[in-house]
Amino acid sequence: MKHDLVLHSVSYSGSWGQHFLSLEQFLEKAAELGFDGVMLMAKRPHLSVLDWPPVARAGLRSRAEKLGLRFACIAGYTNFTGDLEHRDIPNREYQIRHVVELAEMARDLGCGLVRVFTGYEQSSMTLDAQWKLVIESLRECAERTAELGVTIGIQNHHDIASDFESLYELVIEVNAEVNAPNCRAMFDAWAPALQGVDLRAAAAKMAKITVYTTAANYALRPRFRYHPTLVNYKKLLPTVQAVPMDEGFIDYRCFLAQMEAGGYQGPVAYEMCSPLRGGGSMENLDLYGRKFVSFMRGLQAVE
Repeated sequence: MKHDLVLHSVSYSGSWGQHFLSLEQFLEKAAELGFDGVMLMAKRPHLSVLDWPPVARAGLRSRAEKLGLRFACIAGYTNFTGDLEHRDIPNREYQIRHVVELAEMARDLGCGLVRVFTGYEQSSMTLDAQWKLVIESLRECAERTAELGVTIGIQNHHDIASDFESLYELVIEVNAEVNAPNCRAMFDAWAPALQGVDLRAAAAKMAKITVYTTAANYALRPRFRYHPTLVNYKKLLPTVQAVPMDEGFIDYRCFLAQMEAGGYQGPVAYEMCSPLRGGGSMENLDLYGRKFVSFMRGLQAVE
């Protein structure tokens, strides 16, 4: 199955000391590397709501169209459980309003999808209460963005609903009481892979409610701490190093095949959102981007 290949602008945002490109330069780069579309990081130094009024958005859209690129997703950065220690501050309202503004930007760019995160688990509220808070927040986001023709996509990133079973329940529960169900999963393979979950089972369950998936691959580096009194080593949580798509431990052939078998037809995006093996030079970033496109085109050729 042929999927649109999308490049996340975070890859060239300089966030981890890697080479920085402006949004305009990033569009040129994505086209040069052979991508079909782009995912835009909705914060500085890229698509911040503070810096991109409607006129500037129109110019960005025109530039992308000339390059043959489409805007596949606006990548929001939310944490609906943030600052629960100070409940007099309407943090939840701020974030819902922000998501609506992202949806307005998406509409102006001809994009129908805004990515959101759930929340990091906090000690100042019970987990059940945090679950309900996230559900209520996502419902309001979905209701307010539906009239803009924009879907809310939940990525399995933050603590709450990071496992696929919980994410599935979350999406179903959010849509259960929304007049125009427009909340879907943006289910990625790397979270269940790092959690030690069966990727086939995860993909089989999530495929039918997923509209978008973002890929990145990693090598695991074991860590140990030496205890001289025991003359032995204690095993610690391994570190994770970003590597090219065909060199990591995540089996994307298996994952994508199972997603497709379950009916998934959406884009496959690529992100370089942590330090890369080989460094953050333009040359290395470009190499990783080209390897992703080559990997995906190879899968499609086999099919």
